Amino acid sequence: MRINTFLKITITLLLFVPMANYSAIPIYTLKKDSAVIPRKAIKSSITAVAPRITATGNQIYCTGTSVKIVTDVNITGSDATDIGTDAVYIQISTGYVNGQDIIQLSNPALHPNIVTEWSPLEGKLKLSSATPPAQVLYSDFINAIKDVVFNNSSTTPSGSRTFSITLGAANYLPRNGHYYEYFPNIGISWTAAKAAAEQKNYFGLQGYLATITAADEAKIAGEQALGNGWIGGSDVETEGIWKWMTGPENGTVFWNGGINGSAPPNQFAFWNNGEPNNSNGNEHYVHVKALDVPGTPGSWNDLQLNGDTSGNYQSKGYIVEYGGMPNDPILEISASTTIIIPQITATTPASNCGPGDVTLQATASGGTINWYDAASFGNLVHTGNKYTTPFLNTTTTYYVDAGCSNNRTAITATIHTIPSITSTNTPVSRCGAGAVTLQATTTIGTVNWYSSLTSSAIIETGTSLTVPNITQNTTYYAEAVNNGCTNGNRIAVDIIIYDPPIVTDEEIILCESGSLILDAAIPDMTYSWSTGETTKTIQVTAPGIYNVTVTNSANCSSTKKITVIEHDTPKIDRIDVNETTVVIYLKKPKDYFEYSVDGINYQSSNVFFNVASGLQTAYVREINSCGIDSEAFIVLIAPKFFTPNNDSYNDVWEIKGLVNYPEAEVNIFDRHGKLITRLNAAKPSWDGTFNKNLLPATDYWYVLKIDRNSHEKRGHFSLKR
Repeated sequence: MRINTFLKITITLLLFVPMANYSAIPIYTLKKDSAVIPRKAIKSSITAVAPRITATGNQIYCTGTSVKIVTDVNITGSDATDIGTDAVYIQISTGYVNGQDIIQLSNPALHPNIVTEWSPLEGKLKLSSATPPAQVLYSDFINAIKDVVFNNSSTTPSGSRTFSITLGAANYLPRNGHYYEYFPNIGISWTAAKAAAEQKNYFGLQGYLATITAADEAKIAGEQALGNGWIGGSDVETEGIWKWMTGPENGTVFWNGGINGSAPPNQFAFWNNGEPNNSNGNEHYVHVKALDVPGTPGSWNDLQLNGDTSGNYQSKGYIVEYGGMPNDPILEISASTTIIIPQITATTPASNCGPGDVTLQATASGGTINWYDAASFGNLVHTGNKYTTPFLNTTTTYYVDAGCSNNRTAITATIHTIPSITSTNTPVSRCGAGAVTLQATTTIGTVNWYSSLTSSAIIETGTSLTVPNITQNTTYYAEAVNNGCTNGNRIAVDIIIYDPPIVTDEEIILCESGSLILDAAIPDMTYSWSTGETTKTIQVTAPGIYNVTVTNSANCSSTKKITVIEHDTPKIDRIDVNETTVVIYLKKPKDYFEYSVDGINYQSSNVFFNVASGLQTAYVREINSCGIDSEAFIVLIAPKFFTPNNDSYNDVWEIKGLVNYPEAEVNIFDRHGKLITRLNAAKPSWDGTFNKNLLPATDYWYVLKIDRNSHEKRGHFSLKR
């Protein structure tokens, strides 16, 4: 390339200009920033003597096609002798997707003086002389640039692309008008790189180690550069306070802290994952990471001054930035154009309840939204973000694109049928409290259930509603709904609760060998006994469980359980008498038997104490009057004393009941063993005399023998006068 070093003086102007129109003449700033933040700019007083290029083009790219990157381009020399150059560089400077995007010369045969070289890493196409060192005329470059086309291999490309067309090899960022150039230099230190960068000059622009302040700058200066190396950041002054040490941003803090630090407001940092980590305590300089280091392309590591001596963390070179310095000349050696890849980014389908018109909406990333009645070809029915359809009777699909007819998106205007309830299972009845299931069918859609005609609270949605525990007559309301459409008519579904018969279970005693009448107890019902009988009462003769189902006129039933328990008739086995204690023994003792020795007073115990002497009767009965048994027994009690004084109380000594034992015999002796008298059934008592003579008051002894086989019972008693 021919480089003119002669500079001419121009008038200095101070302007405040937002960086918005990237195709205009670049404006250079003392402090760079992102494209969305306007900054004060100083327009240089020096204009470089250099060729000038202008280009136009703001086009749409459609998937699967190719589009020329310019609609027009022009190159003029710095003077009448400047008519050509060695090369022109065309770079995808923003939005580049490596592996998908490509720019190429579409008709190389029409440009025999020019050869092309594509760099996928940079996203850059070089147009140069086919016969170096001969230069190519600007007019030939103009014709070739007009035939350069862009295409993308993805089936779903997105975003926009900015193309910089430059009469120099440095990467150009139209957003800020700066240039970036990579210089390989293995092992160079950061300070040496800083000094070397400041010696660089690009068409009169002062070089400096790059200060990267925005994402697009990080991409074109780092990711799309031919190599990786030092940039102008450092925390060598104060650990953890990272500043730009070069260029217009000199002194600006862009990061505070280490790995977990943060950028100040409106500042930018692009550290690789886990950086800055100051791993050896001396890592104070920013280096765009080497390609072999894992992480995001173009991101940064902190390295020591000289980097490592070898390996991934050895310094590889440095990145020089041009532009933004005071007194930089105005260059017009670059121009830019833009394409957008328009996409429908969102659609808003709409619907109507019943026939009518529908308003559909769509938004796009760019271009003009066109509405069609077919997925391909068809009729253009509308242009714009909103489309109100004609009156529709049925659901209809329309198709929108943002200028690319091969990439249409469907959007549907839905006509929902207004539903209605066709049937219900009203009334729903049940016997007593409990769960009830209501049902309703609809012409289409489903059913909303409500507790009243006016309630807005939906209890349940579906063709059935189960009420878990209903205790009284209630009405619910069913309304047909189809995708939110209703006819506004709620249908009542009634629940009727009938009371079942009230029954009480019973236990009834059946006497042994007897019979019972079992009674359902509720009149005017229908009856179903477990025996198969259907009368209100039945007769049974056997114990067991008898069930009767009682059903009323509402067909509500209750089941009564009658337990029949058989009780035995008591039978006395024997009676034991020990003086005045009597024990009654049964053949089959039961808890439901009770005992008596007088036939009046009964008890649950079979043991009696202090029973009177003489002939007695034992009684045992079943407590429910299911039978009674009795047996006589005798209590023989020898009195302890008697007083024969004719007062009618204890005048004789006798053992009561002795008359009931014909073989019984009682011999009475005085204290010397003399037999005084003998008592038996014929002579049951002694009056205290011997041969009609009164005997003295003293103790006497007796020997009682019931019969000849029984044991003798001995004792003594007193005669008192």
